[in-house]
Amino acid sequence: MRKIISIALCLLTASCSLDEDPRDHIDEEEAYETDDALFRNTVSSLYNYIGGSVDGQGLQGTCRGIYDLQTFGSDEAMIPTRGNDWYDGGIWQDLYRHSWSPGHNMVKNSWLYLYKVITLCNRSINQLETHYSLLSEYELDACIAEVRSIRAICYWYLLDLFARVPIITKSDVVMNNEMRQAERSELFAFVIHELQDALPFLSDANSVHRGDYYGRVTKPVACFVLAKLMLNAEVYADDDWTDGKRPDGRDMVFNIDGMTMNAWEAVVYYCDQLKSDGFRLADNYSDNFAVRNENSPENIWVIFMDRDLYYNEQQNMFRSWHYRHAAAYGFTGENGSCATLKAVEVFGYGTEVEDSRFDLNYWAGEVTDYDDIPVEDRLGNILCYYPLEVELDLSGSPYVETAGARMKKYEVDKNATKEGKLMDNDIVLFRFADVLLMRAEAKFRNGENGQDDYNAVRNRVSMPLREISLKNLLDERLLELCWEGWRRQDLIRFGQYESLFEGDEWDAKVDESDGHTTVFPIPADILTLNPNLTQNKGY
Repeated sequence: MRKIISIALCLLTASCSLDEDPRDHIDEEEAYETDDALFRNTVSSLYNYIGGSVDGQGLQGTCRGIYDLQTFGSDEAMIPTRGNDWYDGGIWQDLYRHSWSPGHNMVKNSWLYLYKVITLCNRSINQLETHYSLLSEYELDACIAEVRSIRAICYWYLLDLFARVPIITKSDVVMNNEMRQAERSELFAFVIHELQDALPFLSDANSVHRGDYYGRVTKPVACFVLAKLMLNAEVYADDDWTDGKRPDGRDMVFNIDGMTMNAWEAVVYYCDQLKSDGFRLADNYSDNFAVRNENSPENIWVIFMDRDLYYNEQQNMFRSWHYRHAAAYGFTGENGSCATLKAVEVFGYGTEVEDSRFDLNYWAGEVTDYDDIPVEDRLGNILCYYPLEVELDLSGSPYVETAGARMKKYEVDKNATKEGKLMDNDIVLFRFADVLLMRAEAKFRNGENGQDDYNAVRNRVSMPLREISLKNLLDERLLELCWEGWRRQDLIRFGQYESLFEGDEWDAKVDESDGHTTVFPIPADILTLNPNLTQNKGY
């Protein structure tokens, strides 16, 4: 009997799950009988998993997965308990308090999602190598390089979140008791090697423009990830993050394109590559997040969104909005996530020096609809959001439904479907403003002057210039990149993650002074499955 495989959906279309439907199967011979079919079923199909519509799936846009760990496990945002809403067994409070356990569902979701995509990548590479005769040598190298890059990006997230994980590169290897757990520095070196090895075979194309490379991993995407790897090298090369010591980025040595450089020089090198590729700041900050933002000169990699073609969802905005706020736009809101007191403090909310980006990223104060008509709450009063009234548990508070500044960021797509979640704004993963801030930070840490790059980001939004410093750089990254999933990583790199919740808003349940919470625990179910794996320190 002929082998049967799951059919890949049309090129770069609907997100799907590994749950198989017999109706979605085709013969293996048919799946790989032409070069076009081979490409669709080994490369294109992988992009169905970069976004998503199901909890725990995708890099961004969905709930209870990677984005939530990176965002609500930081001081940027929270999902407070709002009376009878949003307690959910304490999972959101645990994220904010850093009191998660190996059984936390978002920890498990993120692990399973990343290894699912890695498994699919390994399967794709195996099929490409098996059916190599359908492609030219150039086409084969390009396809394998792209798949390896997607796999490397997944391993980068595992490196960032879990540190010590198995490295699986073969399709016939399963997560069993023979699996070996790589140390963090080994995984760091592996991801760098994979991306550097793939880079010459990747397309130079801009992947945010509609066309053959829309949403795909191209050279600029790989360069961005390499810059991030180098920026966090002191963290990623550290095999014991609980001893209070890290390697020094100035003493680390990397060989890149025949040159030797330290970590900070490597950051600058890859950032310079992106500048040479023609990326620049958009004239208007909000253009990057507009409906039909495919022509942004700033965005480097996005999750493609098209309500008529793809199933990828943007759930984060409407998870944040009050029920009546969303209803006024014809959508459904969940009245959950909001900015923390720390975030609104950094933005200078309510002061004479309030950052201009606050209004671009948050709803605060009186809420209006499309026509600027005030929206009423459920009691018939004018709906207002109160950024300074947020607490982790709002039960009994008069602001239980209205505390906290809410997510704005993306232009509202009036024609969005599925309660507002299927919209035409591509979800931004990487953009050039981050490149400038990475380069500014790397230069500063290397004893050089990164002031010009720092100034450029502030100039774009007409904010007064500030003298560059580590504190100002960390603040600027929140001001510029809030709601984009970088805050946890930034706080860890700046050594601020373990001590950021001192004060009344922080009811600590765990002693994290040893730094163990900078890495999440290996999921309990995974340890049960594979006795060779050991738990991360502190759990």
